[in-house]
Amino acid sequence: MSTELTATGHKEERADGTYVVLTRTFRAPIEDVWAAITEPDRLARWIGRWIGDPAQGSVRFEMLFEGEDVESEEYEINVCDAPNRLELTSHMAYDEHTPATWHLKLDLAEADGVTTLTFAQSMDDPAMAENVGPGWEYYLDRLVAAETGGDPATVDFGDYYPALSGYYRTL
Repeated sequence: MSTELTATGHKEERADGTYVVLTRTFRAPIEDVWAAITEPDRLARWIGRWIGDPAQGSVRFEMLFEGEDVESEEYEINVCDAPNRLELTSHMAYDEHTPATWHLKLDLAEADGVTTLTFAQSMDDPAMAENVGPGWEYYLDRLVAAETGGDPATVDFGDYYPALSGYYRTL
């Protein structure tokens, strides 16, 4: 499905660094949206799966919609305050020459039957935003599709990248 998209993210300076921040809303209780971002079977519908025991403080995570050569990455669980906040850190290679530390913050708030998910990723290297921003737009729209009865497979990464890269490059 090809359609013209509008980037929704913005840059935000926080006490611990610069973040790209995106939000999505759901007509659902906060506990339901929390389950969609933390329960393995629900997570696997739109982004990937985790393996391990979160009670140990970290899990291995594998993106399921990144092509055939996907490797799992370890994510440290910094904060897990169900159903309001999840903070994760991963140390990975952004590309073959650039290591990256990803700090992901997912905050949920419910008001009047609507839950808002605020997703934030640290941007130690602003150049990463032109690739990472469109990627998160894609995955968060897959989440919306999965949670509203749609088919996440109809969300096409080709509609997001490189079309939204210019917007994120200018953040």
